[in-house]
Order: sequence, then C-alpha cells, then structure tokens
Amino acid sequence: MSITRTGHDFDTQAHATTGARTILRAKTVATRLSTEELEEVEAAAKRSGKSLAEWLRDTALTEARQRLADPVEVVLAEVCATRFMLANLFHATAQAASEGKQLLPETVLKIRETADALWPIFAPALIARKLLQESPASARPEPKNGSKP
Repeated sequence: MSITRTGHDFDTQAHATTGARTILRAKTVATRLSTEELEEVEAAAKRSGKSLAEWLRDTALTEARQRLADPVEVVLAEVCATRFMLANLFHATAQAASEGKQLLPETVLKIRETADALWPIFAPALIARKLLQESPASARPEPKNGSKP
C-alpha cells in the first residue's frame, strides 16, 4: 500500500480470484468498534494469517458476493430431483421384474444418493434450457397464412 501525494491510499494487491490481475483500490470503508470487538476482529485476522485490512476486506467481499438461493430455483430443483428419482425407480423396478427379481433397497438408496448429488445442477440447467428455447434467435417464425408448421 502506498500513499499518494493527494493523501489517498492505493492498494494494488492482486484480487484472489483474478489471478495476476491487479486491482486499484482507492476507496475506504470505516466503522467503529468497541475495544472488545476490535480484539475479536484482530484475533480472527491473526488466526487466518492475514493482515487486519486484508481479513476485513476478504470477509466483507465474501459476504457481499454470496448469492442467496432463489426459492423458485430450490422448488424447481426439488421437483426435478423427484422426477429423476421416479423415472429411475420405475426403470429399475421394470428391469428387475423383467429379470424375475425384486428391486433391492441398495438400488433405491443409490438412486436417491445420485439425485441428491445432482440436485444443485437440476434447476440451473433446466432454467438455462428454457431460456434458450424462449430466446428470439431460437424462436420459430410464424407462418404467414395462419397454418401450423
């Protein structure tokens, strides 16, 4: 960190997620803490092996950049995971029946574990696919005579 002739502090520390890119930091955020609060914050920074300024910046930016889960995405992901499980359970049951066997509990647990592992992927992928279908570039042109294509 260096102080310019105008008295501004410029921190040109590289941003952790951008690799070698350097960020010019010329703005300051100030707050007031009690003595006890300051001791807690300094201890946390020391435990992480960072300077107080670096720890405060990282903590504030991490909190600011967190994206809250969209409730619609959560419900959609649950519905998609349930659909995945049902389709796979029906398939596994039919396959077992065709072989004259019963569906094993281990198979059911494996299907559930797979659905749980894929849960975070379901909703964003479905939303992206839906958005691509609705984009103007992929929209079908309407026939001029009013007939169906």
